Formats: sequence, structure tokens, C-alpha cells
Amino acid sequence: MTLLDAMEQRHSVRAYTDKPIEKEKIDALNALIAECNRDGDLHIQLVQNEPKAFDCILAHYGKFSGVKNYIALIGKDSDDFDEKIGYYGEKLVLFAQTLGLNTCWVAMSYKKIKNAFVVNKGEKLGVVIALGYGKTQGVAHKSKAAEQVANVHGAPEWFVRGVNAALLAPTAINQQKFKFTLTNGDKVKAEAGAGFYTKLDLGIAKYHFELGAGTENFQWIK
Repeated sequence: MTLLDAMEQRHSVRAYTDKPIEKEKIDALNALIAECNRDGDLHIQLVQNEPKAFDCILAHYGKFSGVKNYIALIGKDSDDFDEKIGYYGEKLVLFAQTLGLNTCWVAMSYKKIKNAFVVNKGEKLGVVIALGYGKTQGVAHKSKAAEQVANVHGAPEWFVRGVNAALLAPTAINQQKFKFTLTNGDKVKAEAGAGFYTKLDLGIAKYHFELGAGTENFQWIK
């Protein structure tokens, strides 16, 4: 399965089986986590066999069950923190999908467990990503039309592909509050709208856009 395949097939999953994640898949995930931490100056950590975080009222209210593994998105507190963990977190999410695993972004429906992960001075925990073998493969979310998030009329094919890929990205309460603007032929500006977790959502959407458009075709601008 390619990352493009994973992008189309991956859906949020909240209920997981007891099947353990194989060592080779854990090793592959940890290798990519190390790469993301290096490239993004982050402190992302994989937490294994820890069921307490999702054994709480909020998790039960959020209909989570069987979650024993999750990825803690941690890094230095900065203006671009949310966008960075969105970008690198989705990189891990889609890679997990290629390994046959299921995931779900989780902002509040869990409990922080002491000693499950390390948050150093100057760092903070953003959100976590539930991980494991799902009882189902989830269902597709409703999506806006490309014209609602970008001016795709007359745009080059790579830009349209990027926008359509971004619309496959998971966002908080499925709000899809992002916008992509093409200028000067190959310059793309990505903006987050108002709302909860929109900067994190923008990071996720930008990773999708890159996969769909091809990074060789454009440059990001502020």
C-alpha cells in the first residue's frame, strides 16, 4: 500500500481488538518517529500496552474501547507547535495505515497517565493518536467541495490533486477550516480558519496536499 492509497483508505477508528502490534511494526514506527523528531525538532513518543489513558469517562463518552497503544505528540511550546504536530502526526498516521494498523486523532477524550511518556521542561503534550488493530476500518467523512477551500478553476492539475488530497485529511469535528491559494504559478499559501484545533488541522492538510500535489511542483509561502 502506498501513502496515496493509505490516504484514501484510512478512516478514524475508535474501537480496537486485543491483537498485539508485531515487533517489526513497532520498530518501523519508532524509526519514523525518530525521523519526525529530528526533522521537526519534536519529542513524539510511542506508548505501548498502556490501557489506563482510555479507561476514563471522557474516553467512554467518546466511544473509545480497547485502546492500549497510542502516540503522544510532544514538543517545545512554540507558535508553530500545533501545525508541526499535525504535519508529522499525520505522517505517522498514514505510515501506520500502510502497516495494516488503524488510528484515531484524540484531543480530549483521554486521561494523561503519569510516567507513560516524558515531557521535558519547555515542552508540552498536544494531542495523542490511538493506534492498533481496529474492530472495523471506520467510515469516510463528509467532505467539502474543492471550490470551497481553494480557487481550483483553471488551476494546474497538480494543485487540484493537492486540494483533493487535503480534503481527505481528518479534521476536528470534520470542520475542514483551511484554505489553499495558488500564486505566481507555483507558490502555495495555506491558511487556517477560526475554530478549535484548526492550526493542527492545517498541518495535517498540508501533509496531504504535499502527497497529492508532489513537492517538486510547488513551494510553500507564508
